[in-house]
Amino acid sequence: MTSLYLAALPQWLQDFLATELPWKILGAVVILIGGIIAVAILSRASLAIFGERLGPQGTMVVKKLVRYIGYAFAFILALNHMGLNLGAVLGAAGVAGIAVGFAAQTSLSNIISGFFMIGERPFELGDVIEVDGIAGTVDTIGLLALTLRTFDNRSVRIPNETLVKTKLINITRHPIRRFNLDIGVAYDENIGHVLKVMQEVAETNLQCLNEPDPLIIFTGFGDSSLNFLLGAWCVQEDYGTLRNTLPRELKERFDKENIEIPFPHMTLAAGKALGPIPVDVISKPADRPD
Repeated sequence: MTSLYLAALPQWLQDFLATELPWKILGAVVILIGGIIAVAILSRASLAIFGERLGPQGTMVVKKLVRYIGYAFAFILALNHMGLNLGAVLGAAGVAGIAVGFAAQTSLSNIISGFFMIGERPFELGDVIEVDGIAGTVDTIGLLALTLRTFDNRSVRIPNETLVKTKLINITRHPIRRFNLDIGVAYDENIGHVLKVMQEVAETNLQCLNEPDPLIIFTGFGDSSLNFLLGAWCVQEDYGTLRNTLPRELKERFDKENIEIPFPHMTLAAGKALGPIPVDVISKPADRPD
């Protein structure tokens, strides 16, 4: 029955099917499909094995690494099944890899830095961090870089190497945060009274926590004011609200207590006016010869 179907095919196709090449191609396709399935299984297994240990960002990087290595391995097996000389292919790939390596030193450095970040885990997906003066929410983490979504909804890509070399601040690492408010009052105000008023304002603010206690101190003498610091603690979600309500409530209470918030003063003193510079004529210029 099979021979009848083959006889109905064109001669060139019969000759092609009579060789080993079609079956090698079919075997290579099967290997590639099996590799894709195996990579998918290993990716899910990496999530189960490393999920709790490495966290979301570490698991994401491991999944990408497993995917790249698995696809490369399946491709090499498919080429080997096709009968290609892998020694020559790998040799050429090695030479090309050296050339590409010199050109891709930055990328390799970013990959290595990414693994250091996975081991250290200074932040998680969704954390708010500040890197080199740029603050935002960690949106994605990759082998080469992470992406921050800033508060004005811009997307900023930061290479992993930069994360290792520069100062990184995790703003939302801890559940509570302190808002520091510097304020100055006039020199004729009573320091004890000012401290008491600031304490009462902090205690009545809805976002300010009672534990830990607010930090309220007299910090020194300024050019035009007595300077104070009010450090109020709040949960991370209330930080923006506290920054808005606490200064307003403090200003309203100062107005009620007639506590003056001074502006810089400058005293101007007029000096003596300079008179004309005396000039004495010593000699008369000689007449020019004609």
